[in-house]
Amino acid sequence: MRLLHTMLRVGQLERSLQFYTEVLGMRLLRRQDYPEGRFTLAFVGYGEEAQHTVLELTHNWDTDAYELGNAFGHLAVEVENAAAACDQVRAKGGKVVREAGPMKHGTTVIAFVEDPDGYKIEFIERKG
Repeated sequence: MRLLHTMLRVGQLERSLQFYTEVLGMRLLRRQDYPEGRFTLAFVGYGEEAQHTVLELTHNWDTDAYELGNAFGHLAVEVENAAAACDQVRAKGGKVVREAGPMKHGTTVIAFVEDPDGYKIEFIERKG
């Protein structure tokens, strides 16, 4: 078994695609419109779906925003240097919501950024 993807519902697909591709450096892997269902699926990721887990962005054409609720936590991305990754996100207009530093009750260096829909992305600094 293998984890294939995580799906997020997004209010404005182009805005979200710009964030995940230009700010976080993912690639658009595939995109498909479903006119009869009035939705679009776009898959983004750091590698091909055959070898990597990817992110499915679902845009329901008649919905501009969602309530995030309190059950979903965050996505996690491994980075070489969490502070440098935050600087890159900030330079591209992204929002850093927790600066890089050790996690509470531990030593792992983490940071958090937020996508345009309010989803949190954790940067976890690669160890050694």
